[in-house]
Amino acid sequence: MAKKRTEFKDIYKWDIKALYKSDEDWLKEVKSLEKKLKNYAKYEGHILDDATTLLEILTFDTDISKNMEKIYIYAHINNDADTTDIKYQEILGKAKNLYTKYLEVSSFIVPELLQADFSVVQKYIDQNQDLKPYERSLKHIYRYKPHILNQEVEKVLTNFAKLMDAPEEIAGSLTDSDFKFDSIKVNGKNVELTESNYAIYIRDNDCKVRKQAFTSLFKTYESFKNTIATILRNEVEKNVVNAKIRGYKDSLNASLYGNEIDEKVYYNLIDSIHQNLPSLYRYWDLKKKLLGLEEFHIYDTYADTFKGEGQKYTFEQAKDLVLKAVEPLGSEYHQDIIKAFEEGWIDSCNNEGKRGGAYCTACYEAHPYVLLSFEGILDDVSTLAHELGHAMHYYYACQNQTYQDYGYSIFVAEVASQTNEILLCRYLLDHTSDKNEKLKIIDNLLQKYKASIFRQTMFAEFELFIHNYTEQGEVLTHQNMSEKYYELNKLYFGENVVIDEPIKFEWERIPHFYMNFYVYQYATGFAAAISLANKIYEGDIKTRDKYLKFLQLGCTKNPLDSLKVAGIDLTKTEVFREAIQFMDQLIEEYKVLMGCDK
Repeated sequence: MAKKRTEFKDIYKWDIKALYKSDEDWLKEVKSLEKKLKNYAKYEGHILDDATTLLEILTFDTDISKNMEKIYIYAHINNDADTTDIKYQEILGKAKNLYTKYLEVSSFIVPELLQADFSVVQKYIDQNQDLKPYERSLKHIYRYKPHILNQEVEKVLTNFAKLMDAPEEIAGSLTDSDFKFDSIKVNGKNVELTESNYAIYIRDNDCKVRKQAFTSLFKTYESFKNTIATILRNEVEKNVVNAKIRGYKDSLNASLYGNEIDEKVYYNLIDSIHQNLPSLYRYWDLKKKLLGLEEFHIYDTYADTFKGEGQKYTFEQAKDLVLKAVEPLGSEYHQDIIKAFEEGWIDSCNNEGKRGGAYCTACYEAHPYVLLSFEGILDDVSTLAHELGHAMHYYYACQNQTYQDYGYSIFVAEVASQTNEILLCRYLLDHTSDKNEKLKIIDNLLQKYKASIFRQTMFAEFELFIHNYTEQGEVLTHQNMSEKYYELNKLYFGENVVIDEPIKFEWERIPHFYMNFYVYQYATGFAAAISLANKIYEGDIKTRDKYLKFLQLGCTKNPLDSLKVAGIDLTKTEVFREAIQFMDQLIEEYKVLMGCDK
């Protein structure tokens, strides 16, 4: 049974006093901000009157935004630390209400700016150099001008914004709340299958359990194929219509536009992974051999080949391992990451009521905050390294950029976190004499390859198909989506894997298909991190220094150019080839350790 939060020592909790000394101080700030929000009204209709007024509103809005960020983070991290605490449920509610009010009263700024050409703003910047720090963010706003409609239409679309999220909301409600799956038999007992425990049973050592879980899950999805096809079709049609009315070339172009991502990055990912599918096939062949199966079904690909429980770690041991793993990043990075442990950035308590999962959030005027529930397994050590990668990315961006320029793009977000994880894996592999622990580390890495590169690329390819198909004037149905999804599984899993018929309904359970060309970023980020981490670990000082510079950039460069600073060009195939070459090395090392290299 989980312990109460009060039973944990403070050294395992984050320091919220870096934000506010008390709840009372937080409430004072909330009341103060509520009063300040009224001052937005005096700027409406006057933003572009002159350079002085423009600077005044931008400075005012920045100060309000900083305070709003601080208020909101205090509320949500306290609530996440113990979701059963009524006091912080109320505080979070107040923060959300205040944020909604802030968005309402400041909503005129962008439309009003876009009533004029950027040349007017540029003239003001030339007249008053104090506007220079806002130049990048202003240019980013004006990038959208060709795709912004007239004010009346934009107002209508804004009012419909919540309805536009309906497909995702409906699909989530249906699959999370209303689905019931057939029970499965585990160790002679009937067990109710759920979406949550499916992830456990699909990895079970018993092939019969895996098959039951697989069959039960997709039997239910098959029975809802028409409904979910209708929901997803509406999601895709929404994206296609939005791209069309706003003047984008197509839905892919519309999705990538905000991050200034060249479409060839998307296509290069798919093409590069196609070229390297034989490495994945070799992985399947190895798993089949290690599992001792005559037939290797798609549900067997999830099975753990490593059967041991793995070593247990204390939080202090995890801290020591992470610090040693990041030593190749240099003494300054090493010292800065020590701050995370000593200054209360991390909340590792596995207490009752704590929000599940792990994350890192940042506050420009304090420091990053990392949440995880540490139980002492290898995955927890990896999670700690991962989230501290995010934390250092935020920390260096905050240290080197203005408030309006510190927030880096989601496209590069996973690079820093995955780089730390891989550095940890490399360190552990080189510094453990425990054969079982090495097997566990390699097994985890190979499964991460499968999940982060190959599987996400397959998803990206399916997502491209359903949008292209709609843009060609065709109608999506459960049949053509299932046929395409089944065809992709055959391609990505290869001839030596039995592609069981029910897998064709898996597209129904992927929530990311409602996130509009999002999944490809998992694959590009992981591939970039593999390349960077391996070079840094092997002592490439130039790559290390370029990587550290990349961490400082925030959003001062577009994501592709930011990664080029680190030496990564995702428009080319090399980064993916390097990543797969390392996977091949891991497969060979795994074979040797398991004694099946002969």
